[in-house]
Amino acid sequence: MKLEVLSREDMNALSRELSRAGIMNRTKEEVSPEILHYLVIRGTYGELLERAEGITPIEKSLEDMKKAYEELMAGWETGETKTAEEVFSESDLAKLILVTALIGAGAVEEDDGKLVLLEKPSLEFLEVELRFPIEEVEEYLDELEKRFKPGMVTEYTLEKNYYVEVLEVDRELVEAALEIAEKYATEESLVEATFDGIARSVLADVILELAEKHRRKNELIEALLEREPIVIEGERERVNIYYDEDAIEDFLKTLQTLGYLKVKGNRIWV
Repeated sequence: MKLEVLSREDMNALSRELSRAGIMNRTKEEVSPEILHYLVIRGTYGELLERAEGITPIEKSLEDMKKAYEELMAGWETGETKTAEEVFSESDLAKLILVTALIGAGAVEEDDGKLVLLEKPSLEFLEVELRFPIEEVEEYLDELEKRFKPGMVTEYTLEKNYYVEVLEVDRELVEAALEIAEKYATEESLVEATFDGIARSVLADVILELAEKHRRKNELIEALLEREPIVIEGERERVNIYYDEDAIEDFLKTLQTLGYLKVKGNRIWV
């Protein structure tokens, strides 16, 4: 199972803790791209509002923008200078869009890294640009094309990623590794690793159980394919484990490397 961490320091620290606990692991660094596609619509707030009826993501975005505008104007007097941090936070997308629109309209002036409010224009006539992840508006694409003639922006980010791969299949060691990883790994990778680790340990147990009866590799693989899917039942959830012949071949090599069995030709020893 593979755990993603946010830095080389965390990667090395997690690897050391796992090793001290007797859990076999290896580190991995790789550069990979993140590619995000956005649909972009532009126009005055009033125009977008008029055309947005029934398109939930746009209606919500415009509603959030109206609230942000009212809040922004209520706390910012004409002629008053503020820092960008005082006006909006990085996570406040609606206010960021508004400030960009206000600067474009000449209602806000940037002065030595600060923002000066020169006037309070009507929100209805501000030119705004809205971005939506493609998957968020996928069901509305035909309507969006008719009403807005949207553009598209693709953001390509090259990132260095850091991982620690836990090589164990023993259930207790897997659970111990997950517990140690909680303070290092990203939440998403920890969830994925939990299912991966548990599924691999269950699959290993089934293979070792069947290998006691089937001493030939082809017979063992055939028996495993007949058992697919292997099901893990919980109180309110179920995990189905699927695999193909090539995956089993590789997993047998993993079990051999870990010392659980030996494969030579078509023979298997447990």
